[in-house]
Formats: sequence, structure tokens, C-alpha cells
Amino acid sequence: MEKTFKFAGVLGWPVAHSRSPVIHNFWIREHGLQAAYGLFPVKSDALDDAVRGLRSLGIAGCNVTIPHKVAIMSLLDVVDPLARRMGAVNTVVAGSDGALTGYNFDGYGYLQSLRDAKPDWRATDGPITVLGAGGAARAVVLSLLDEGASRIRLLNRTRGKAEALAAEFGAAVEVHDWSVRAEAIADVALLINTTNQGMHGQPALDLPLNRLPRSALVSDVIYIPLETPLLAAARARGNVTVNGLGMLLNQARRGFELWFGVKPSINAALRAALAATF
Repeated sequence: MEKTFKFAGVLGWPVAHSRSPVIHNFWIREHGLQAAYGLFPVKSDALDDAVRGLRSLGIAGCNVTIPHKVAIMSLLDVVDPLARRMGAVNTVVAGSDGALTGYNFDGYGYLQSLRDAKPDWRATDGPITVLGAGGAARAVVLSLLDEGASRIRLLNRTRGKAEALAAEFGAAVEVHDWSVRAEAIADVALLINTTNQGMHGQPALDLPLNRLPRSALVSDVIYIPLETPLLAAARARGNVTVNGLGMLLNQARRGFELWFGVKPSINAALRAALAATF
């Protein structure tokens, strides 16, 4: 019987910076699969053609990144309910009948990264402060609420954007002014940065940590660099810290399993392969 070669990739513009090929091709080699994972650089005006191409070429599926995570939803046959609630798709899976289903595994990846760092972590441990109100914040907040979080403080430099996001989620999400961010972390069990502050090429997040409990878990969705100034400062004072790499790796596991039928693991060799690209 002829072996079926499967192909997947990451769809976005630009995509040359993506670490997804490193992750998925590592797992493909590890499991000896007849498969490959590549880059699908697609501009916004060509997205319709690209989705038709996924169908006609028999591609197993793809990850979806900026700027297509919202626009692609209307082009798919099925959108998973959680992805619809998140308002974005980050993974597309082609069924045996060619139908394309969109998922969003960012929230799953994020929560698992917290548990990997602190196995006894619970969303009900105490108040949570989230900085930022973009797509990453939406995925994080929604996932935390689904896990039982009852008090989330949302702060964004543009307050109106935070208010618009909070309005979708009810009374458990409170909006606070960016100017009181130092006070908004005084009693939290979890502090999360979803802004780009601290990312390579961006200024560090301006947030004094002197009022942050040392028992608080401190999380940054950024993974370039692996340790942002926020995480370095938190670690130095004794807080457990979590960078964005775990979120990336754990969300990738779900897509890989659906495309290739194998549930991969995250090990030191994979982390080393990724670290070599930074």
C-alpha cells in the first residue's frame, strides 16, 4: 500500500519569523512520519485563493497567524464553538471529506503552560490581573473564566479597548485605569502580560513589582526573548514565572495530533532546538 504523505504549514503574512516549522518538523522526525511542515506566506488579498488551495491540494491543515486569524473564519466549513467565542482561529484541520474546520488552541496552550510551571495552579486561587486587551488577552481571559476565575482585573493603555473586551464577559472582569497598574497587582495570585511591552525591539513593561505578592505566578505571553524584563524582575524577587514558549508549544500539540494522528510530547531536546533559533 502506498504511504500517504501529509503536509501542513503556517499561514500568515509575514511568516518567515515563525518557530512553528521548528516545532512540527522536530516532532515529525521524532515519530518517523511521512510528513512535512512549511511556511505559507499569504497576503490578505490572497486569503480566499489560499483556502481554496488547502482544499484542492489535500493539505492536512495549517496554523493561522497574523493577519488572518479572524478573516479566515468566514471561509471555513466549520468553526469550533470555542474558536467562535474567541473570535479567532489559529488552527485549521482538513477532514477526510475535505471539509475545513477551524479551532483555537491558544487558551488550552496557555493554561497548560501555567500547569507545567506550577502543577497545583488553579484559576480560583485568587484575583488575576491581565495587562493588555488584544487577541491574546481575549484568549487568556476567556480560558481563565472557563476554568472558574471569578475576579479578573483588565488594564490596557487605551481604557476603551479594555472596556469593550470586558463588556463581553460580564461582572467577573473589572476594568481598571492603566495609571493604577501598580496597585492592581497588590493581592493577585496571577499576573499576566499580554501586551508587546518587553518583546524584542520594544520597551520594557513599566510596572513596579514591589506590591506584588511573592506567592503570585507571573506570566508573559512573549517568547522572544524567553525572559522579558518583567519575568527577570519577578524571578529575582522569588516569583514563579512562565514565558510564552509553553503556550506556543502546547497549542501546537493539539494541531499536530489532529493533522498527523500522533500526540507529541514537549521535551528538553525540542526546547533546545527552539532556543537555538533565538
